[in-house]
Parts: sequence; structure tokens; C-alpha cells
Amino acid sequence: MAEPNHRVEVESGIARVILNRPEVHNALDDRLILELNASLEKIALDREVRLVLLTGQGGSFCAGGDLNWMRRTADYTYEQNLADAMSLAKLLLTLNTMPQPTLALVNGPAYGGGVGLVACCDIAIAADTAKFSLSEVRLGLIPATISPYVVRKIGESKARRYFLTAEVFEASEAEKIGLVHEVVAASGLAEAAAWFIKRLREGGPASQAAAKRLIARVAGAPLDDALMEDTAQRIATQRASVEGKEGTEAFLAKRPPKWRS
Repeated sequence: MAEPNHRVEVESGIARVILNRPEVHNALDDRLILELNASLEKIALDREVRLVLLTGQGGSFCAGGDLNWMRRTADYTYEQNLADAMSLAKLLLTLNTMPQPTLALVNGPAYGGGVGLVACCDIAIAADTAKFSLSEVRLGLIPATISPYVVRKIGESKARRYFLTAEVFEASEAEKIGLVHEVVAASGLAEAAAWFIKRLREGGPASQAAAKRLIARVAGAPLDDALMEDTAQRIATQRASVEGKEGTEAFLAKRPPKWRS
């Protein structure tokens, strides 16, 4: 029986999602995209899952598009290509809007669509051996479906460079431009993940989901009366919520909130 192209391991409230195509550096194809999206949609609805870790099996994180998949798409009609691209766009949106905190453990090279997966995660930790490239233009293509997330992470100026040169850059540069948050020795990736897991467990799950929606709402929004009212409504709602009341009561009573027990 063939190995699954990705694995989901859920333990102690952590869903570990592992890209499992090491023979092709965990490259994306149409099957992996559909199945990965289905897994993430299922995890998003699981209230027992507190956070999601995304990583790759073997020495690579994700090499972007699988060559055999790309050969097939070269013969697709426009309508077939559009449907195929929408499938990847849906996966990226699902990952980007997960209610749980998402943590990318970039254990090796991330190219093309792999960079998109990193950009869609809330927090990204990279091994110092990881390398990155937005390599699409070398193939006469563009990083279209990943662009909303990558540009938001690295900014327009850096996108102008890396979208056009398709150069390979180091993990230290990925940290400098905001694509990843931490760079650690490859041997220390698990330890760094454990530190973030501990911090993330301290927050209320409902408030973390609300905080993610808040970021999406205010990022780039004009500082006007509508935004002021919207943010006031959000904190008023959160204060009156079960989790908001529990957190405040626990703080005043100098005890851990229930979600940490």
C-alpha cells in the first residue's frame, strides 16, 4: 500500500500536519492539494485542537509544484487551468484563515508554493539550513495564488525583487524580510517549536481565533470611524464572552484559567 501523501497526527491538542512526499521534496500536486485542504478543513472544526503544526517529511519543507503535475497542466485548457489554480487558492485560504494558531516548521528548502504555505501560517520557524525561492518566473510562470499572502508578509518592495529575480535566499534573509519569525539550528527546531507551543497554550482558544480575525480586519484598513466602532464592538463582545469572563476572573483570583488546566 502506498504511503499517504500527507499525515495528520493529533495528540494533546496539537495537530501535526506532515507533507509526506520526500521522494519529490514534498512538492505539491493536485491530489495533495485536495487532500491537504480536506484535512485542514476538518481540523478547523475540531474544538479539541488548540494549534496546528505544518512541516515536511525528510530534508525538505516543500519544493513547490510537482514536475509531473506541471507537465499535465501545460496541456490543460484555460478552464481546466482555472479550476486547478482555484484548488490551490482554496487550500491557501483555508490555511490562512484557520481559527487555531498555525506554526510552520520549515525543516528544509521551501520554493514556490512552499513559500506560500509558510506565508499563510501565523508563526514560522526555519532551520538555518533552509533555503527559499519564489522561482516561478524561471518557468515562465508567476506566483499568482500565493501572492496575496507572500506580499502581506514580505511587503511590496521585497516582492518586487524576489518575484522577479527568482533568486534563492537563505533563512537569515527570510527572517530579515519577515517571511519567518525565527531561525534556529536544524537540531533545535523541535525545541523552538516547544517554546512557541507553550506560549500559545497560555492564550484562550476563542480569543486567539478572534485575534486572528482582528488582524485580518485592521491590516491596511483606514483609521476612520468605522474601524474605531468595529474594534470597540469586538472587545465589547470578547469581554462579555464566556472565555473573556473566565480569563478576567482567573487573573483577579490569581489562578490559571480553565483552558490551561
